[in-house]
Amino acid sequence: MRGLGTVVGYALRESLRRRVLTVVCLLTAAFLGLYAWGASAVFDEVAPPAGGLIALDTQVLTGATLLGMAMFVTLFLGVVLAVFLTLGAVRGDAERGLLQPLVVRPVGRRTLLAGRFAASAGVCVLYVVAVYAGAVVITGLIGGFWPGSVVLPAFGLAGAVVVVVALTLLGTTLLGTTANGIAVFMLFGAGLTAGLLGQIGDALSSPTLTNVSDIAVWALPFEALYQDALFALTADIEGVTGVLVQLGPLGGADDAGALLWVWAGVYALGAALLGARAFDRADL
Repeated sequence: MRGLGTVVGYALRESLRRRVLTVVCLLTAAFLGLYAWGASAVFDEVAPPAGGLIALDTQVLTGATLLGMAMFVTLFLGVVLAVFLTLGAVRGDAERGLLQPLVVRPVGRRTLLAGRFAASAGVCVLYVVAVYAGAVVITGLIGGFWPGSVVLPAFGLAGAVVVVVALTLLGTTLLGTTANGIAVFMLFGAGLTAGLLGQIGDALSSPTLTNVSDIAVWALPFEALYQDALFALTADIEGVTGVLVQLGPLGGADDAGALLWVWAGVYALGAALLGARAFDRADL
């Protein structure tokens, strides 16, 4: 456990030294500022000119759509942070000669990998939860829209970035830094495309597109967790407004149930074990 704590501390200090967290915090502050400005402008546009209260359906539709878009941006920023924290954790450090002394003494290879996973996953989870919470507060204070469920969408976003961290760490045991980064972003794009295919399949009543989308989304469970988070965000909205907002931005809302969380946990654990096995066999 002492060795694990040492690796976690090392990973956090390294990210601070490289100013990864500093840059991410600055960009996030800029995003939330722009989001607040945009939300204010949008809610002003949908407000009745006489200065009365916004009609309930209009308020809910606007707020849920804006918050859904903010959730997508939050996931994207969390994925970027996860990639930059972990893409060179094995191959990159090995090429710079930083890894060899650590995996011999005082910590082993698996302890090193577990420490990098714990540090990166912890930072990314805190990050996406904080950004999501900021977007919820901004939307509520500016437009008066508060989602019926606040906690479940945060869990979905957190689970999604943990899966991405596991995939990135698996990639860093097999690929070089640049190739790993490209591969993870391509997987993220594939998940996004799968979500869009599902929306198109639902709109066209195409079982083929829907089935292809479902298979791809479950093969990349970070997208399924994002869709589940969108569903939790809008599940209490009824009527035509509920139908519209559950279409979701960039991937429709979908209630996958508890089985998704079991599968996501098995998926992340499997990626971690494959990464550990590959790391054990790697010639450093």
